[in-house]
Amino acid sequence: MRALPLIPLLLSGCLTLPALAANSSTDAADWLNRLAKAEQEQSYQGTFVYERNGSFSTHDIWHRVQDGKVSERLLQLDGPAQEVVRVDGQTQCVSGALVPGVGNATQSSARVLDPLKLMNWYDLSVAGQSRVAGRDVVILTLRPRDQHRYAFELYLDRKTALPLKSLLINDKEQLLERFQFTSLETRVPSDGELKSSANCQQVAPASGQANEAVVGWRSDWLPPGFELVNSSVRKDPDGKHSISSMMYDDGLARFSVFLETIDSGAGSDARTQLGPTAAVSRQLTTPKGEMMVTVVGEIPIGTAERVALSMRLQDAQASQ
Repeated sequence: MRALPLIPLLLSGCLTLPALAANSSTDAADWLNRLAKAEQEQSYQGTFVYERNGSFSTHDIWHRVQDGKVSERLLQLDGPAQEVVRVDGQTQCVSGALVPGVGNATQSSARVLDPLKLMNWYDLSVAGQSRVAGRDVVILTLRPRDQHRYAFELYLDRKTALPLKSLLINDKEQLLERFQFTSLETRVPSDGELKSSANCQQVAPASGQANEAVVGWRSDWLPPGFELVNSSVRKDPDGKHSISSMMYDDGLARFSVFLETIDSGAGSDARTQLGPTAAVSRQLTTPKGEMMVTVVGEIPIGTAERVALSMRLQDAQASQ
């Protein structure tokens, strides 16, 4: 289960906008500011549906902002039983198929929804009005200015500015991902509602090794606007090799680069697209041995492939 595209993020408070990029709307920027503020101030409980690659799932969410602390619980209602509990963005416990994927990776760097930054890479506009989950909404569009990211449509609640629906759309106007509330209550969830079930397994705090920054690697090319926001090094499950990971962010979209030493002939190149998520793996021959470079994220697969091919060792000339 992937968490909501926007709701689980710890967003910034209101931001000042000294200038607007061409083709972007002041009203749209104001709504994004309201969304950022709502995430830090508004408690709620609701049910939403999530669609990707033709597959649907239904989830309950409890989100409480109290005394400066953000607590959240997500529970999948159909299919495999999956649950996540977070406090201030840090994963406390997980269940079901999520357990192996989380491991010690309890926290990723928080995104800051900054309209001024986004207007460098997206055209922002208010597209109209509608209703979602029985509530009046304003439709916000974010259209990319290049081929390296997808378009978003956000349906923001008029009263709270919470996102009640979001659509992720490619350059052919095809729907890649949908998240949509079917019910929403703007109330403060109780301690009992935020308490994890007995099946939710506690996640161990990240070790010092997991917090070690990646050194010695660079990318010869990145999509404009994407910046390194987090990096870490950890051992693989067998403890034989180290896996380096680097996360890049344009303020809305994200992708990660994973670098792992492999035995000669043990890996193979691959490219996969599942809904909005691209995954590209490429072998790289370096003076330190064979490496597998994998790029995963909600970016076009051509962009992911170009990033994978651009990774280089800083202290030696690598060749493919």
